[in-house]
This record gives sequence, C-alpha cells and structure tokens, in this order.
Amino acid sequence: MAISLSVVLMLGIILVVLIRGGSIKAGPATVAILFGFFLASTDMAPSVNRFLNSIADTINQISF
Repeated sequence: MAISLSVVLMLGIILVVLIRGGSIKAGPATVAILFGFFLASTDMAPSVNRFLNSIADTINQISF
C-alpha cells in the first residue's frame, strides 16, 4: 500500500508540474487521469501492480 500511495503522489506532483509548466494541457491530463482510473478497474490492474512492485523491489535491491 505504501508503494502505491507513493507512486500516486509522485505521479500527481509530476502531472501538476507538467500542467503548470505548459508541457501538457488540461484536456490531455484529464484523459490520462481517466485512463488510469478506468485501467485500475480492469483485469489488467493486478498485472500492472505486480510489474510496478517488481520494479520497486529491483530498485530497492540496488546498493550504492
């Protein structure tokens, strides 16, 4: 849960920065938000979640 909340917060901040910077307009941003919302309710959502968790685990295993 903590990873998904962190990802949502990070993507939300990026989206706000892109909208305020003029890189993305409000219309395409709304479409992106709605796409993510509806994607979360499909059968593909667990696969996306597993993929993101595996990326987070891989990044977590990197030692500097």
